[in-house]
Amino acid sequence: MIIITGATGQLGSRIVRQLLERVPPDRVGVSVRDPGRAADLAARGVRVRRGDFAEPGSLADAFEGATQVLIVSANETGGAAVAQHGAAIDAAHAAGAQRILYTSHQAAGADSLFAPMPDHAATERYLAGTGTPFTALRNGFYAGTVPLLLGRALETGELVAPADGPVSWTTHADLAEAAAILLADEGRFDGATPPLTAPDALDLEAIAAILGELTGRTIRRVVAADEEWTAGLIARGVPTPQANMLLGMFHASRRGEFATTGPTLENLLGRSATPIRSILEEVATPR
Repeated sequence: MIIITGATGQLGSRIVRQLLERVPPDRVGVSVRDPGRAADLAARGVRVRRGDFAEPGSLADAFEGATQVLIVSANETGGAAVAQHGAAIDAAHAAGAQRILYTSHQAAGADSLFAPMPDHAATERYLAGTGTPFTALRNGFYAGTVPLLLGRALETGELVAPADGPVSWTTHADLAEAAAILLADEGRFDGATPPLTAPDALDLEAIAAILGELTGRTIRRVVAADEEWTAGLIARGVPTPQANMLLGMFHASRRGEFATTGPTLENLLGRSATPIRSILEEVATPR
């Protein structure tokens, strides 16, 4: 049985839908914190069980009978994230899973300037020490972040953010489809995959230009000082640690941590990856 964690989340739910197009529902199980939110999957014949990384004892039942376990990374950072990932890895290993997959990131690295990246690197190291075959999905930076970075650009004509660098923006949908393909076709990659990214890396100046083309307006890229931008977030109610973490994303992009691209995602999909323009079209279209 293929077990997917976080199956009601933004990425996990898409992975399950894609997987059900490739394997029978009785081969799929999901581990979710709230089984009630997965009632639609249960109705389709998917095994739904409660599992919470923060409650390791719950994972033995959730992972029972697993041949493969896909661990969708936790919405935490630092020691809490690594501990939760480790608990899930231990449970998958104890359940006898023949392969453990983990949603990592293209920039996973101990020296990254963006806080989640060292967590991914630590999790990959822990996976490698279990002795169970594993695949770390080196996902590109989620394109769904871009609308959040636009701020009030459509209202003011200015995209205001700290200095940045090129990022290989990649959609949740494409990455979910790739994960489902790898789960259905077991063992294609051992260890970390090549970067699973869209083919282009764009900075916010390029994003502003595309948005301008789509709206027929001039969208000017304005570089804000780091401290000014962070202070603005905090003034709007963003907790200071989260504001500082978000600033780290810009520091990392300046260093080129998210600029790597490669053909692996498109090769898996057998088609072109979804361009960032499609995300911006949704933003630019009046509702």
